[in-house]
Amino acid sequence: MKQLSGSDNIFLVGEHANVYNHVAMMLIYDVSTAPEGKVRYRDILQHFENRLYAHPIFRRRLVTPPFGIDRPYWVEDDDMDVEFHIRHIALPEPGDWRQLMIQVARLHSRPLDRTKPMWEAYVIEGLDNIPKLPKGSFALFMKLHHSAVDGMAGILLAEAIHSPTAIETINVPSTRIIKLESLPSPIEFVSRAVTNSIERVGRFTKLAQRAADVVTTLGKEQLAHRLGRSSEPPLAMPKPPLTRFNANVSGHRVAEGFGIPLSRIRRVRAKVPGASLNDIFLAISGGAVRRYLQSKHELPAESLVALMPMSLRSDASAGGNAIGAAMVAIRSDIADPLSRLKAAHFEAGKGKRIAEKMGADLFATVFDVVPSFMGNFVLNKLLIKNFNMTISNVRGPDKPLYLAGAKAMCLYPISIPTNGAGLNITGVSYNGVMWVAAVGCRNILPDPGFFVQCMREEWEDLLAGADALPEPGDLAAAAAAAAAATRSKPAPRKVPVKRTKTAAKAPTKAVSAKPAAKPAAKPVARKAAAPTARKKAG
Repeated sequence: MKQLSGSDNIFLVGEHANVYNHVAMMLIYDVSTAPEGKVRYRDILQHFENRLYAHPIFRRRLVTPPFGIDRPYWVEDDDMDVEFHIRHIALPEPGDWRQLMIQVARLHSRPLDRTKPMWEAYVIEGLDNIPKLPKGSFALFMKLHHSAVDGMAGILLAEAIHSPTAIETINVPSTRIIKLESLPSPIEFVSRAVTNSIERVGRFTKLAQRAADVVTTLGKEQLAHRLGRSSEPPLAMPKPPLTRFNANVSGHRVAEGFGIPLSRIRRVRAKVPGASLNDIFLAISGGAVRRYLQSKHELPAESLVALMPMSLRSDASAGGNAIGAAMVAIRSDIADPLSRLKAAHFEAGKGKRIAEKMGADLFATVFDVVPSFMGNFVLNKLLIKNFNMTISNVRGPDKPLYLAGAKAMCLYPISIPTNGAGLNITGVSYNGVMWVAAVGCRNILPDPGFFVQCMREEWEDLLAGADALPEPGDLAAAAAAAAAATRSKPAPRKVPVKRTKTAAKAPTKAVSAKPAAKPAAKPVARKAAAPTARKKAG
C-alpha cells in the first residue's frame, strides 16, 4: 500500500466540474505485421491479460481514509476485470480521420471511475477511409489518471504494454506473482494521518525558510539593479496577456494532431546552431498561436506564456509524478519563424534559470507539505494565473512497438486542458517522428483542425527558412577563404596609408607659398573697383 504524494494528490483534488485530470495516448496499428495478418479483439484482451502485472497501475485502485483526513492510498485490486477496462467500438461510415478525432475527444471528455483501477482502453475499428492507412488498421485510445503517471511514467507504461517485436516474448507465469495487502482499520488510518501531519509540520518549517531565502535573493537582485550595482537585469517571470485560452473549459473536449519527421527537425538544428528540439517545438507552437489568434482578430501585442513541465527524475518505473515547471514566453509577438526560434531559445533558457533559482521542485514540495485544500488554492489562484497554456514534449521509444503482433504506426499524446489554461500542446517522439496533438474544449478551440493547420504552416515556414540559410560548413569555408585571400595580398592595405601621409604633408608647403599671393590680390581689386562703381551710379 502506497500513499499518493502531494503532486499526485493535487490532480485528484483539482478535478472538479468540467476539469478531468487524465492523460491519454492514441495509437494506430498495422495488422499486416501480425502472425496471421489480422488481430481480433480477443487477441488484444489476451495481450493485456499477459501484461496486467507488468506495471502496478493496471491493478491499483484508490482507498481514501475516513472523512478525508489524509491523502488517499494505492492498493492492489483483487477483483480487476480486464473486459471492464478494455472496450471495443467502431466508427460509423465512412470512418475518416475527422470521425476518429471526434470519437477520441468524446472518450476524453468522460471522467475515470475512481472505484476501479484508474485506466481505460478503447479498441476502435472502422478506419478504412483514413488516407495512407493499411486496410484493417485499428486504433487504441488509452487514458490514465495523472495522479498515477506523469509524462515519463506514461511513456514507460506504453512500452510495458507493448512488445519490441511482432512475436510474443513475455514470460506470462512469472509476471502473475503479486502480493495483496489487507486494508488498515479506521483507527490505523487515523493513526497514520496523525503521524503524517506531524512530519509535514516539520517539513513546512523548512519550506518556509526556503521560500524566505528565495524571496530575499530575488529582492537583493532587484535592488542591486535599481541602484546600478548590477548591469544584468534581474530574472523575472513573464506576465501573460489575457486571451481566449484563459477561460474555463467546458465538458466537451476537442483534439487534433499531426506528425513531424525527426530527420527534418535535425535539418533545422543543423542550420541554427544551439537550437534544441524543445526550442523548435516552442517556436512552432508560438507561431501557431499567433496565426490562430490573428485570424480571430484577438492577437495581443505581448507574447503569450506557456507552462513548460520539466522532469525531476530519470527513473519513472515507480509511476507517480516527479515534475517541475518553468514559465516561458513563446514569443507569439514575433512574426518571422527564424527570429522566433532564436527568441524561444533565449526564453526557454531564461525560464529554466528562474525555475532553478526558485527551486525546480518548489511547487512539488509545496503540494507535498500543505493540506490538500491549500495546495488546490496555490494551483488555481497563484500558479495557473501565470500562463496561458501548457506546452510540453517527451522523448518516446526510438523503435517500433507491437500489440498482439500489430505494429504501432503513430502515437498521439492527448493531454489536459484546464480552467485558465484551456489549450494543451504536447509532442511525443516515437520511431523517428514527433507526434503532436493539440487539445482543448469546444468553447475555447472550436476549430481544432484549423489550429493544427496553423501549426503545420508554421513548421513548413520554419523549415523553409532554415533550408534557405547557408550550410554551417559553407560559412566556415567562406570565412577561411576570405582570411587566406587577405593574408596573400598585404600590399594593397599599405598603399592607402602612404598616400594619406603624403597628401597631408604636401599642402603644408603649398599653403606658405602660392595661396598667400592669390587671396591678397582679389580683395585689393574688389576695393579699387568699388568707388568707381559708386561714382557712375551717382
